[in-house]
Amino acid sequence: MFRRLVYLTLTAVVLLSCSTTRKAATAAKQAPLTDPVEIARSQQRAQEVADSIAQVRSGDAAGQTAPSQIPGKSAKTSKEEASGKKTLGDKVVAYARKFLGTPYKLGASGPSRFDCSGYTTYVFKHFGYTITPYTGAQFKEGRPVHGYADLQKGDLVFFGKRGSVRDIGHVGIVVSVDYNRGSFRFIHASTSGGVTESESTQAYYMMRYIGARRILPDE
Repeated sequence: MFRRLVYLTLTAVVLLSCSTTRKAATAAKQAPLTDPVEIARSQQRAQEVADSIAQVRSGDAAGQTAPSQIPGKSAKTSKEEASGKKTLGDKVVAYARKFLGTPYKLGASGPSRFDCSGYTTYVFKHFGYTITPYTGAQFKEGRPVHGYADLQKGDLVFFGKRGSVRDIGHVGIVVSVDYNRGSFRFIHASTSGGVTESESTQAYYMMRYIGARRILPDE
């Protein structure tokens, strides 16, 4: 009997303790903040959440960052993209891409075979521009382009030779420019793959890039 009494007493104590703990936890959750520091932190967290939601909604509505907001991108290019009109550079690129996969042959000027300068000569001739079918001469034609930020579609880009990276040995046509990264994509007649597109960020071309020339009007 004595043992049963002790057992019941201990059980009652445990139950009372658990009930008190739950009530205290509930009260703590429901009690309003009175500490100024905690209030300030709570308000700051709420503001951060609200700002994040607003940014997500803004991004969803816009779809992407506006071109004019991308660092290093010219307002001129942003207007061209916004208008949706095809520039002469767009047309040159579209025509140049018609020959993707055409085999390479030294001294060939198309349309069934090309070397690099023969390819650029052939493409520009289609639009009424005559340039010399020699890479070194093409680097002296047209107008110089000062830096990646000034590149536009249709510009000629030049690279050094395998054995001498500072001597002109290869030429291609710019098809797109990433102003944010400071890089470009170009189409060219390569010795290994024929007419193909490459990135200026590829190690081989990055270390050999020499400069660019503009044959087309400024856009």
